[in-house]
Amino acid sequence: MSRPVVTVTVPASSANLGPGFDALGLALAWHDEVTVAVVDEPGVAVDVVGEGAATLPRDASHLVVRALTAGFAAFGTAPPGLAVRCVNRIPQSRGLGSSAAAVLAGVLAAGALAGGTAPGSADALAVAADLEGHPDNVAAALFGGLTVAWAEGGAGRAVRLEPAEELAATVFVPDRALDTVTARGLLPSTVPHADAAHAAGRAALAVAALTTRPDLLLAATEDRLHQDYRAPAMRESAALVARLRDVGVAAVVSGAGPTVLALSAGPLPDVTAELVEPARGGWSVRPVAVDRRGAVVAVGSAA
Repeated sequence: MSRPVVTVTVPASSANLGPGFDALGLALAWHDEVTVAVVDEPGVAVDVVGEGAATLPRDASHLVVRALTAGFAAFGTAPPGLAVRCVNRIPQSRGLGSSAAAVLAGVLAAGALAGGTAPGSADALAVAADLEGHPDNVAAALFGGLTVAWAEGGAGRAVRLEPAEELAATVFVPDRALDTVTARGLLPSTVPHADAAHAAGRAALAVAALTTRPDLLLAATEDRLHQDYRAPAMRESAALVARLRDVGVAAVVSGAGPTVLALSAGPLPDVTAELVEPARGGWSVRPVAVDRRGAVVAVGSAA
């Protein structure tokens, strides 16, 4: 008898986008692919190709498997066994939503295996955001485009907005990782009221800049809530953000870092080599299109 097979393709994402801390997210066309097959043998077998292949676990502690387990519990099914294959392209622990992509892939696969179709977006978002801890990256990866996420009644929620057609992104990925827990641990428990007011205004402006007024991106991405506090853990990234902004490029730390994201109306001016060189360590510079589709679920079968 045939057994169901689900393949989920999930984009990278960049959260915060400067002042939109834990709220704004942008999907980027840099994709992980997870295939999950139901098998007769009990337990789970995990294969990992690409990013993290040498370090990620191959058992039930793998994040995709944990998300599958959470999804099965939420959607009411328990397959006898699973074979999981992860083709990872999104850099790990760099602030590009690799963990959100893994969580979302597992939740969507579990929902599809439970009911033959992908779960509703609200259900998938709620389960994935609960496991991830916050909805910003998950929402962007799920819906594509630009998302505004929040928590209501303990559940993650989000709305999708269409980014400006000419919006372009360039990522500057360093060769070292930064744990999100470490980055969050540097944040203060309170901030000055003036900084909070500044963030509210710039986050609102960022929504306008990212959707209809990309000429305002530089002003709209100015942040006082998190980047300066995290700078001691990623000094090269902070310095690169400052250098890019000094020449008029709307640069921010991507998520919790240490990747730097530059946003522009059209291709980024050719200033990257001169500005990246002073940073210690290796950097990979990559233009990335905005992903406007979000996660894609394909359901099939195998003998």
